[in-house]
Amino acid sequence: MKTLIEKYKKEAVPALQKDFHIGNIMAVPKFKKAVINVGVGRLAKDEKGLERISKDLASITGQRPVTKKAKKSIASFKIREGLPIGLALTLRGKRMFDFMDRFVNIALPRSRDFRGIEAKNLDGQGNLNIGIRESSIFPELNYENMKDVFSLEVTFVTTAKNKEQGMALFKKMGFPIK
Repeated sequence: MKTLIEKYKKEAVPALQKDFHIGNIMAVPKFKKAVINVGVGRLAKDEKGLERISKDLASITGQRPVTKKAKKSIASFKIREGLPIGLALTLRGKRMFDFMDRFVNIALPRSRDFRGIEAKNLDGQGNLNIGIRESSIFPELNYENMKDVFSLEVTFVTTAKNKEQGMALFKKMGFPIK
């Protein structure tokens, strides 16, 4: 099976060059990074819960996440300044393509009632934002041993100039976009 990097270089780049009449190969849209965010919410005060989620996220992505802390206090949400409120990580290069491959070919088909990614999830600059309700769709996590099921938000950032170029790039790479 071809890796996603080879598929991008050998299939997607020539097809995108032809479709959008791009002469220079460097002007073809490409993937910059994948950003994964997890809001810890109710587990903000539970240090061990935060560690478990961090460990699970590291096993999914192959990289340790950074803990994000609240910048200011918000009384109605019971948040104090400096309280950990989320985890974030950015994947680039080979790790990004490896995560993207597992995400598209293994994790998304395992999600409940999955019928494809909505086209409205692409923004005006050609970036794709996907919210995952359950982390249990990833095969790296053993569902029986999970104590905390968390949701995460995945953003694939591209160098596309508009939504049409972004849509074409994701479709050529095998993303199931409706």
